[in-house]
Amino acid sequence: MTIREIFEKNEKKILSRYAKLSSESKGRETKEQDCDVRTCFQRDRDRIIHCKSFRRLKYKTQVFFNPEGDHYRDRLTHTLEVSQISRSISKALFLNEELTEAIALGHDLGHTPFGHAGENILDFIMKEHLGKDFCFLHNEQSVRVIKEIEKNGEGLNLTFEVIDGIKNHTGPNLPETLEGKVVRIADKIAYINHDIDDAARAGLFSNEDIPQKDLKILGFTHRNRINTIVMNIIRNSTEKNDIIISKKVNDSLYSLREFLFENLYLRKHVKLEERKTEKILTELFGFYFNDFDTFINDSNLKNNINYKNAVDLHNLKLDRKVTLICDYIASMTDRFALNKFTELFIPERWEIVK
Repeated sequence: MTIREIFEKNEKKILSRYAKLSSESKGRETKEQDCDVRTCFQRDRDRIIHCKSFRRLKYKTQVFFNPEGDHYRDRLTHTLEVSQISRSISKALFLNEELTEAIALGHDLGHTPFGHAGENILDFIMKEHLGKDFCFLHNEQSVRVIKEIEKNGEGLNLTFEVIDGIKNHTGPNLPETLEGKVVRIADKIAYINHDIDDAARAGLFSNEDIPQKDLKILGFTHRNRINTIVMNIIRNSTEKNDIIISKKVNDSLYSLREFLFENLYLRKHVKLEERKTEKILTELFGFYFNDFDTFINDSNLKNNINYKNAVDLHNLKLDRKVTLICDYIASMTDRFALNKFTELFIPERWEIVK
């Protein structure tokens, strides 16, 4: 037996009957020879960690744009916290920890620069140019990154279960696997609690300002709140074919989410900074839309496996053109977008040589 086959055999012995076994994966869109050492979900996790989109998460906003302190979350640290919480829950429920980890690490690969402000403005651009039936959603974009953008258009060729979990970590549809459902709730646990922590560090509010009835239920510290929610999910979900959180705990979690909208996400200063970043992305899109030659050069489109043999990139249909520009802008880090905006729109300082 290969090492992979030993792992797969052990999964059948150890994991819950509700877990998704590696040996029972629906597979990949393009078939590949199995690895002798790693299961299919291990390979997916490794491909995500080593891809460029994952590394760029380090320089993408979570909530606070370009903070001065060293301890504020960015999109990468958020992803790692989601992974840790997800793995803790999956391990305790005897689910497939490696599938859970792969979904968690890949769930935000398609997120834009400047957080949800970037997502909102690209969604507005799509609708403005293509109609209300078109939209930009970061979970859908994560799937595009995986299938059509990474590796110069070749894609990562991940398994169905990982793609499903990434696509449905948010939105109206639930993932097909319990591992995907774990990541879906872990994402909320992570961002609600770490956004409270970051906002308190920034002095926007204190523990005394947070609804005390919810703190009494969940805990008065960041650590205690996460522990309370995780343990509640584990107790309620053990030996059940679902991921369950009690109504009492769930109500308090969402109460804290409402508190964040009122005291952080919709705060005047935060919205003012968001409008600035929206202006940057809007101007970048307009420039590339009107100067497609520069876009082709800047985005390295000719090296994309789907376009490098194209006879005339200028005859692309409107929806394709808009989507490609949005793909490029969404892939930018905060600092790259700022630098590109400066390069294109801010005059260089020059001096008369005497």
